[in-house]
Amino acid sequence: MASRTVAARLMAASAVLGVVAGSIGGAVAARPGREVVTAVSAAPLSAADPAVVEGAWPVVVTVPESIVPGSFLVADALGDEVPIFDRPDGAEIDRLANPTWEGLAVVFGVLDHRGEWMQVRVSTRPNGRTAWVRAVDVRMRRVPNWIKVELGLRRLTVFHRDEPLLTTEVAIGRSYTPTPTGSYFVDGRVLLDPLHPAYGAGQVSISAFSEQLRSFGGGVGQIALHGTMAPALLGQAISNGCVRMANDALVAVLDLAPTGTPVEVVP
Repeated sequence: MASRTVAARLMAASAVLGVVAGSIGGAVAARPGREVVTAVSAAPLSAADPAVVEGAWPVVVTVPESIVPGSFLVADALGDEVPIFDRPDGAEIDRLANPTWEGLAVVFGVLDHRGEWMQVRVSTRPNGRTAWVRAVDVRMRRVPNWIKVELGLRRLTVFHRDEPLLTTEVAIGRSYTPTPTGSYFVDGRVLLDPLHPAYGAGQVSISAFSEQLRSFGGGVGQIALHGTMAPALLGQAISNGCVRMANDALVAVLDLAPTGTPVEVVP
């Protein structure tokens, strides 16, 4: 049964998302023929500019002693491809097509900003990959919230600073296809209508990849947070690595987590 918080978020999500996607191949599979749900457009900014923030904010946040940032810097790739480097003014180590082969706009989670260079998290294998990008190749914006997935507790929470906005029960990967722990970010958002038999109301893909499945259903084994048509299985270690939740909770997460939102997956 949905909590009052989740139910309230459903109404907000309907207004914020405003689009639906077609059928897909799966969270860890290919996702052909679907429409990507994009967050509100953000204006370009420099590190010194006022924050441009996307996503839903809590009504009241009074946690002055919190050490968690109030927003997180995100970089959206510009152009048809973006080169990534091993260090500022260093060697080019890869060149990422934009959009991706799945039609997703390339986004990075920013770790550091040094003049014309930014150190970023990259949504490719291996998990936790970082690189440097040129500031001229991206557009910066900020997102307000972050997600914590606690595997042992079978729980997902969306936070602003350390204020929980949403908490929901989840199912996680089986022992032989575990959900990988680590620091990631949201790199894609898909709302499904009608409901998908495997992925329910939609999915929020993150920059994590299965360590056991190099491919799955035509995809590359990427991990996602997604809905379910089998809510009785929530609380179990039953998936191929993805994090399942109730469909109303998934729609609320779509509302609260624009692309670039940090995701911490802990044991």
